[in-house]
Amino acid sequence: MTPPTLMSMMIAGGLIGLGLALLVIWFTPAQPDLNDAVKRLSNTSPHRPDAEASTVNGKERLGIWAMRTLPVGLWAKTPTRELALLRIPLARFYGDKLTYAALGFVIPIGLATFLSLLGLGLPFAMPVIACIALAVVMFFLPNYNAIDDAKKARIEFNRALGAYIDLVALERTNGSGVRQAMETAAGIGDSWVFNRLAEELNRSRWSGLPPWDALHALATELGLPDLDDFADIMRLSGEEGTATYATLRARSAAMRTAMLNDELTEANAIGERMSIPGSLLGVIFMAILLTPSLLRMIPG
Repeated sequence: MTPPTLMSMMIAGGLIGLGLALLVIWFTPAQPDLNDAVKRLSNTSPHRPDAEASTVNGKERLGIWAMRTLPVGLWAKTPTRELALLRIPLARFYGDKLTYAALGFVIPIGLATFLSLLGLGLPFAMPVIACIALAVVMFFLPNYNAIDDAKKARIEFNRALGAYIDLVALERTNGSGVRQAMETAAGIGDSWVFNRLAEELNRSRWSGLPPWDALHALATELGLPDLDDFADIMRLSGEEGTATYATLRARSAAMRTAMLNDELTEANAIGERMSIPGSLLGVIFMAILLTPSLLRMIPG
């Protein structure tokens, strides 16, 4: 049996086994996690997924199976705060990681099979190394996507939070109480940030928690220091009766100044990167002009 034939048989067998395993996991009914169910039903839980996230799809079933079967150390560092901010269930995240890893493992096999059919056989070690390397790289790709998307979401959250703080300050000047001002301001906007704040405030009302404690828990869970500072201001106003209008307006102005400075820094960095191609073109043009003179100076 020739090596190409042996490699083709091994590749075919591996693909068949992988497909059967995925089919079994896909169609196996998923058993609910009791701890997760209790947290979702609890009124004091700071995080509650959307209604759309309650439906279990194929990736989540794969993730649930992996969480119960595979060792915990396999997942390395999980971006928990980023997933909570994006409202991505942990099972779906793990399912994405396994799906990406399987795709990275299959792509080199497909390319090696295609080349072998064309008569361009590769050494057996090359497809194996490529499969492992690409699978590892794509296994960590969902981590990068979650961190990058969460960074953008935090910037959007801070922008909306500045407007929300101004609205709360205006409600306080109109004579509204602390909770009423926070809930009324949260009901004005229709973005996901205002909806998230309104959801936490409504949950705190039904659970009997102070609204600033609910926002403290949300800020800790999602990694939002500006929201934590706002909760401290409202706690002082609610517990000690401190006047907060000037403090809230100063806080929102400081947030806008910080965001403006960050945008200016990013714009300067982009401008510097854009100057690099122009500099390279200038160097290439000078090289073209000087090359004939240098060649004439070299003795034949």
